[in-house]
Amino acid sequence: MAEPEIQLLLGVGLIEKDTNGDTLWVWCYPSTTAEMRDLLLRKCCLTDENKLLHTFVFGQYRRSWFYITTVEVQDSSVLKKVTHFSIVLTAKDFNPEKYAAFTRILCRIYLKHGSPVKMMESYIAVLTKGICQSEENGSFLSKDFDARKAYLAGSIKDIVSQFGMETVILFTALMLKKRIVVYHPRIEVIQEFTRTLPALVWHRQDWSILHSYVHLNDDELEALKTCTGYIAGFIDSKVSNRPDLYDVYVNLADSEITISQQAKEAMTMGKLHKEIGQFIVQSAEDPDKSDSQVIKDISLKTKEILTNLASFTEVSDDGEKPTLNFESLKQKRYPPATENFLYHLAAAEQMLKI
Repeated sequence: MAEPEIQLLLGVGLIEKDTNGDTLWVWCYPSTTAEMRDLLLRKCCLTDENKLLHTFVFGQYRRSWFYITTVEVQDSSVLKKVTHFSIVLTAKDFNPEKYAAFTRILCRIYLKHGSPVKMMESYIAVLTKGICQSEENGSFLSKDFDARKAYLAGSIKDIVSQFGMETVILFTALMLKKRIVVYHPRIEVIQEFTRTLPALVWHRQDWSILHSYVHLNDDELEALKTCTGYIAGFIDSKVSNRPDLYDVYVNLADSEITISQQAKEAMTMGKLHKEIGQFIVQSAEDPDKSDSQVIKDISLKTKEILTNLASFTEVSDDGEKPTLNFESLKQKRYPPATENFLYHLAAAEQMLKI
């Protein structure tokens, strides 16, 4: 028996743009909130003034992932007054490849039948059995797409070839659970870059920090501000004027990384950071290494740092999490930037005495 998707899929929706140029939320199953509907209409490229077609976008809002595939309708017999439509899936898991494949099948079904009923049948089949099969629309088997594959799909090597030694700033920000904002005018570039960043802290395997498509909208920014650390992608350059949203600002278009004023102290770079930076660059520039090998190298380096940090902790009698003994860290007489980094890392890993 296939593991049912029941615990992962949240809903399916349909947005249409008609011959008058109006974009409407047409249908959804089971049901959705007005807040979520507004969000998805905003993310869907059909409501965008610049009329650019984005075939696939994804992101996260308050722990729900959304995946949107958009197609143009060309002389369809069943969809007379529709010029474009988008299929939206919401789910609890991060897996762009899985949901891109499934939404493509749902698009083909809708193009053929012009009725949501057939789409709903396939959706329920995947929800209950994890599979939908059909001769003409293609088959989808959700267990072909495991989470680990999604985590490893981006390219760390591309990031290092763009930022070189500065990659260590991103590594440090992620290790310390800081807020990273990434800007580029093209959503596809943002999504590719941001989805790869959590792999720099592979030991956490936490993609819930990823918000790959955020608008400067009050609801969305409120939701973002409830997260401790995050990676947030924006296509609006005005985000650079919002230092309240970031500790580290990445302008992907200009390949520039800026550390904000309030994060400078925690993010002070020293000898240790230089070593880590050189290590990352050396690994990523090795032509014989795959992206996943580079991730593994960085992960082993991270483990060394965490093991070293653990040697300055003590376990209390009540079996609580180990806490940092700041005195024994001080006695090591590390360079100030190293000691500072280890202290902030202990805070990020919840190892400080409250």
